[in-house]
Amino acid sequence: MSDTPLLQVRGLVKWFPIRSGWLDRKPASVKAVDGVNFRIQGGETFGLVGESGCGKTTVATLVVKLLKPSSGEIRFDGTNTAGLNAAAVKEFRKQVQIVFQDPYGSLDPRQTMLSALTEPLFALGTASGRAQAVERARQAFEMVGLDPELLRRLPHELSGGQRQRVVIARALAVEPRLIILDEPTSSVDVSVQAQILALLEELKRRQGLTYLLISHNLAVVRHMSDSVAVMYLGRIVESAESATLFSAPLHPYTAALISAIPVPDPDAPRLAALAQGDVSSPVNAPSGCRYHPRCPYAQDVCRRDDPPLRELRPEHHVACHFPGVATRG
Repeated sequence: MSDTPLLQVRGLVKWFPIRSGWLDRKPASVKAVDGVNFRIQGGETFGLVGESGCGKTTVATLVVKLLKPSSGEIRFDGTNTAGLNAAAVKEFRKQVQIVFQDPYGSLDPRQTMLSALTEPLFALGTASGRAQAVERARQAFEMVGLDPELLRRLPHELSGGQRQRVVIARALAVEPRLIILDEPTSSVDVSVQAQILALLEELKRRQGLTYLLISHNLAVVRHMSDSVAVMYLGRIVESAESATLFSAPLHPYTAALISAIPVPDPDAPRLAALAQGDVSSPVNAPSGCRYHPRCPYAQDVCRRDDPPLRELRPEHHVACHFPGVATRG
């Protein structure tokens, strides 16, 4: 494994300005992403988890350059993506693809599956002609287990599982190195989820892919990820190797998320007390630790001082004044 990560994010910030008042005289900001750092090595699956609204999808859109960061740095294979010219951006889009959460919403309802797969090939210049583009589309369909005959169909003529495979095939068709998976199984039922996850793992092995897996489903993240970062209100509060994080979490929020994973035994003990109340507004984040209004273990220092993200174990970072308190016997 190379010492240089395939993707490195440093101090990433994205604030969305909003204004209140009839004359827009009172500026404010939604702090969607507020100082995020992580790195992904080639061939790794990196899980990014948290409740809805924590900033996971905003991170994804920043990485693929659909949004411009307010500040911070994103490096792909050692190169700062902020300084790419038009030709370099086109090459970057060949290397980094995204599978959006809603496959039906990311497909044109009037466009056949063949057109949906060949259009990016022409736009990115990865096919020399129509015959080659059609062949690449057929190969991508076969890779995800779809009958090439379905290339003639429109999105509404396919099942949810088939549409999910289509958007994965579209990402694969340009032969990327990194694929961002934004809730890749949220739109399909449980039986199809297992098929999609097995497909993604097989494609990773065969194609040498790297994944950024974004999800609120910790069972899926635990199954697929090599390492995991937990987000809360725009910040990473804990990160570690997957096995370590799920067996010995240090942040109360991580412990609460793991405790909320459904288990078939109703009498099984929970790891920790669940979070109280609702997520605070990203416009007016709480002082001190952002999690303290919901944390059953919060003390005065939590309300006063914002804990930094620090390494307490090798490759295990946490932002908490009392790490491990939720898992002590």
